[in-house]
Amino acid sequence: MSKNIYVGNLPWSCTEQEVRAAFEAFGEVLSVKLIEDRETGRPRGFGFVEMEDAGAMDAIEALDGKDFGGRNLKVNEARPRAERPRW
Repeated sequence: MSKNIYVGNLPWSCTEQEVRAAFEAFGEVLSVKLIEDRETGRPRGFGFVEMEDAGAMDAIEALDGKDFGGRNLKVNEARPRAERPRW
């Protein structure tokens, strides 16, 4: 099984490779997805990391609040996206 992890307060200059490297210290990283603004294509400062269960909880505990590129990361288990009303 794998866990999806929310990673917030990322520096806008960070890359998927840098995020992957930080999480690989705790186990196998299956995917990294940094979210970009649809209109500008610029990073929005958060993303998601999918990891094997074994290392996911260790990564969340170790990296939440940790300094990463001058910013304190917000790391927790991702929750399913809430349905947005369609107009």
